[in-house]
Amino acid sequence: MTRATTLGALRADGHVHRTVKEELRENLLAAMRSGEQRFPGIVGFDDTVLPQLERAVLAGHDLVLLGERGQGKTRLIRTLVTLLDEWTPVVEGCEINDHPYAPVCGRCLALLAETGEDLPVAWKHRSQRYGEKLATPDTSVGDLIGDIDPVKVAEGRTLGDPETVHYGLVPRTNRGIFAINELPDLAERIQVALLNVLEERDIQVRGYQLRLPLDLMLLASANPEDYTNRGRIITPLKDRFGAEVRTHYPLSLDSEVDLVDQEAQLAAHVPAHLVETVARFTRLVRDSPSVDARSGVSARFAVAAAETVAASALRRSAITGEEPAVARYSDLPAVVDTLLGKVEFEVSEEGNERQVLMHLLRRATVDTFRAHLAASDLSALLEKFDEGLVVETGDLVPGTRLLEQVGALPGLGHVLGQLGMADDVDSPAFAASALEFAMEGLFLNRRISKEEGEAAGGSRTLYGA
Repeated sequence: MTRATTLGALRADGHVHRTVKEELRENLLAAMRSGEQRFPGIVGFDDTVLPQLERAVLAGHDLVLLGERGQGKTRLIRTLVTLLDEWTPVVEGCEINDHPYAPVCGRCLALLAETGEDLPVAWKHRSQRYGEKLATPDTSVGDLIGDIDPVKVAEGRTLGDPETVHYGLVPRTNRGIFAINELPDLAERIQVALLNVLEERDIQVRGYQLRLPLDLMLLASANPEDYTNRGRIITPLKDRFGAEVRTHYPLSLDSEVDLVDQEAQLAAHVPAHLVETVARFTRLVRDSPSVDARSGVSARFAVAAAETVAASALRRSAITGEEPAVARYSDLPAVVDTLLGKVEFEVSEEGNERQVLMHLLRRATVDTFRAHLAASDLSALLEKFDEGLVVETGDLVPGTRLLEQVGALPGLGHVLGQLGMADDVDSPAFAASALEFAMEGLFLNRRISKEEGEAAGGSRTLYGA
């Protein structure tokens, strides 16, 4: 599509100027009426967070998202960009994206007076209309709002000339969305600089008589603990935000699984029952009294766990030549050592962190086993163990070797079906994954015995020992 390149052509095309919040409101309403996906990639917030967010957008409010780490606050903020118009006109070369119909900076006003209807117009994609800053103690007013540019002064401009101002991130996101992550970490004297942006919608730079009416939506994220641990949002600034929306971790197991499926970049096949076990494990860690609930357990914990399980399967495949690379239960314990640093424990558990996580992993495995195999007939497998069968497995034992030790096993196809692998009954790697999970479930339900140890380069487990 040919787009207008001058102010006159833009008027001739019938373009209508809307503010950012009008754009967001009208595009959100259009998406609601058409039934489109309004917040792509957001899982588990449909009935809780998203309705509150939609009300804030429709009301034209700036807002704060409040929640523990890893709850998707930044992801949610970034999805709002999809509600902007895909393309919007700006005065060509303008640092603060002035609209051709209503320029506000000195440069664009002078250019309009000089060129009139020939004012040059450029177009910005919505992806370029989003700005973000992580609040850190070294963030300055100049970073956010602006400061004097010594280079422009050296070029001959006087200090009183507004053209000597170098605009900060907020004005450079004019006619867009600007987000400040972890707002309480911003020094209180710096937070004061945002008061005019939220209420009067303008900025002030040092002693300049500079009033730039900004058109933007300002969002911020914060962790509730930050109000007392590292800093706080000053009261006047909180008062100027129109809405505060609380986020949360996934409320259901299905949402937790969906989140892992969506976010994890898996290097090998991880069967559904192992993904479910990882999700259950994450939820148990989050609810454990041994874990500091104020710190939270990020959704990234489950994602990293699933990726670690897949990596363990890929390692086995590379060393043993097993194809395809399919994860088994023996790959799960590897996540404990890898993810210890992602969990903040209560002081009373110092020194017992690994034992706590291993206990919770076993509980998650039992819950998944009971959900899928509790009603399955595993008598053929139990009979083999009653007859003295001993099965050696581990994270470097190929699936074919595991199956050879057990031999023909009636009912294994049914177990594969119950674990969601009915289409993979002819694959030794998938069959070994189902068999090993069944054996671990029987052990945790005290139907068979088990011994664990270390082997060269990996772990070693004997079932039926």
